[in-house]
Amino acid sequence: MPWWSTLLLALGGILIGGAWSLHRQKAPVWIRVSFIILGALAILAAFLTVPWAN
Repeated sequence: MPWWSTLLLALGGILIGGAWSLHRQKAPVWIRVSFIILGALAILAAFLTVPWAN
């Protein structure tokens, strides 16, 4: 796995964890949803940038 894929996967995990933390702190819904969307996109990008065919 390339380093940028690992970095994107870590970023996605941090964003999803941040969304959970914001949920526990009763943050506005739009902020929580934006963190979840950004985290999911980062995780998706991590898996799409892995060279599977090598």
